[in-house]
Amino acid sequence: MIRNDSARNRAQGFETMDSGGRPGDPKGSGGKIIGIVAAVTVAALLAFNSAYQIREQEQAVLITLGQAKAVTDPGLHFKIPFIQQVKKVNTTIQGFAIGYDVASNDSESAESLMITSDYNFVNVDFFVEYRFSDPVKAVYASRNPVGILKNVSQSCIRTVIGSYTVDDVLTTGKNEIQAEIKEMIIERLDAQDIGVQLVNITIQDSEPPTTQVMEAFKAVETAKQGKETALNNAHKYRNEQLPLAQAHADNIIQDAEAQKTARINEATGQVARFNAMYQEYIKNPNITRQRMFYEAMEDVLPDLKVIIESPNGDMQLFYPVESFTGNTIGSDNTDAQNQ
Repeated sequence: MIRNDSARNRAQGFETMDSGGRPGDPKGSGGKIIGIVAAVTVAALLAFNSAYQIREQEQAVLITLGQAKAVTDPGLHFKIPFIQQVKKVNTTIQGFAIGYDVASNDSESAESLMITSDYNFVNVDFFVEYRFSDPVKAVYASRNPVGILKNVSQSCIRTVIGSYTVDDVLTTGKNEIQAEIKEMIIERLDAQDIGVQLVNITIQDSEPPTTQVMEAFKAVETAKQGKETALNNAHKYRNEQLPLAQAHADNIIQDAEAQKTARINEATGQVARFNAMYQEYIKNPNITRQRMFYEAMEDVLPDLKVIIESPNGDMQLFYPVESFTGNTIGSDNTDAQNQ
């Protein structure tokens, strides 16, 4: 014969109490246990919600009834459950790409295609690095601070690229363009004041939008390199030839100086001889004149040849002047006939 639990309890001498302390209610002890478990659970939840951890390179915003306060010290912190809320902000350097997809490295022409000051199109890819400098402003100053930074960056990039030629964008002006874009973005972020700080912006790649144009620019770059090579060779040749030419010029100048000195000395000597002769001439003009005539004749007559012709114009004999200076007539005649 099967009996129920209450009958069995009464048979064994036990008596249950209801929630009011009345006998006969077996569910009273179970309700107490459930209440204790619920209380413990609520207490654990409250204890768990009252503590939060801040890691390195991380800051938090503690919100108390709508009032925000920055918590910057790493470690374990406590808050009032259901009254205070915590929002954490990552302060490490982060980044995003403009003009290409970081995961697949595929170009995104909608962002990368730009026009230069000389009305040429060019694809330019950038990578922007940033960090949150003020956690409170990063949470409350704007809904999407990273999106604002990206829009500001794109605007500044297109403004700066539009002020440079395509040659500068592709080759020599990259560093200057990066510096100008960075300065412009920082200035606009300071005006926005959204708690985001630009760390750096770099040009990852720049190229013409089509294959034909790319090949043309490569040809231009090759020509420029050839130009630089030719200029370097010309400078090298000039540096080699200038010292040689300078040495040759110095030799010419030295020879000219030597000839100048020799001629001056010779002229000085002639002037001295003339002055001495003039002094003698003043003392005895006639004697000096005759002496000068004789000396002139001595210099002139040995080089003269005397030709004696017949009355009818036929040449008969040659009489060199040397015959009057000691040579024989026979030898003179022989010389004349040979001539």
